[in-house]
Amino acid sequence: MSATARPGWMEKPKPATQAAKVLALVTVVLLVCVPFLVIVSTSLASQEEVVANGGWVLWPTSPTLQAYRDILDGGIVTHALGVSAGVTVVGTLLSLACTVTLAYALARPGVLGGRPALLLILFTFLFPPGMIPNFLLVKELGLLDSYASLILPVLINVFNLVVLRGFFQGIPEELYEAARLDGAGDLRVLWTIVLPLSKAALAVVGLFYAVAYWNSWFYASLYLESDHWPLQQVLRTYVISGVSMTDTTLGDGAVNAPQTIQMAVLVIATVPILLVYPFLQKYFTKGVLTGAIKS
Repeated sequence: MSATARPGWMEKPKPATQAAKVLALVTVVLLVCVPFLVIVSTSLASQEEVVANGGWVLWPTSPTLQAYRDILDGGIVTHALGVSAGVTVVGTLLSLACTVTLAYALARPGVLGGRPALLLILFTFLFPPGMIPNFLLVKELGLLDSYASLILPVLINVFNLVVLRGFFQGIPEELYEAARLDGAGDLRVLWTIVLPLSKAALAVVGLFYAVAYWNSWFYASLYLESDHWPLQQVLRTYVISGVSMTDTTLGDGAVNAPQTIQMAVLVIATVPILLVYPFLQKYFTKGVLTGAIKS
């Protein structure tokens, strides 16, 4: 290679390479968008049109919102939507508060017992407790059939803790020293210096927590009665079991759920997170890579 030759990664791609990239991108977009389009179209179609098309509709001829009116009329889906929204908001805020404070403490040098505590936390990440110990703990704490059982057992995620700790360690030490010289304590340093500089990492970790709380259904099936279920557990009952729940029962009161109802519940369970993600996407790469590389 001559001295003036540019590296291969700086050369202009060949037409065949560009065409292959475009084809791959179009294929991925279709694989993602077409199933979602079918779900939305089926939820907007009439039950007769769904049956006539074999259960799925690509484009409804006479769109209707009847399925959404049926499930949002104050019944079990409306209640489950409120439960999921409340658990997601409260759980995300509590998890962020606990994760930030613990990560800040573990990121500062000279904290008494900091390294043993970090090793214990990482141990729980490598060797998580099983389902039965979790259930027995929740039962002994009196959290069964309470919404706290969906938050407290998963309050701090070790991966999110490690990401924030690495991000805090990447903040220049001179800023901490300057704040100390001005007489700032740990809480003031955290609030006025660390948090404003950590918006990217906080946005990423907050989204991770929000998605986890919103999509959680397994713990609800273990700890809660059916009339207290969040949206994802109700969705599982509608789609996988193929039955529609009444307000108080899942046994004799269960009836077959029409395909339009199933798809409408699926759309309602998916759209909220899709609407939040675009506002936080720009923070994703910066927040995750900075914390992960430093840690």
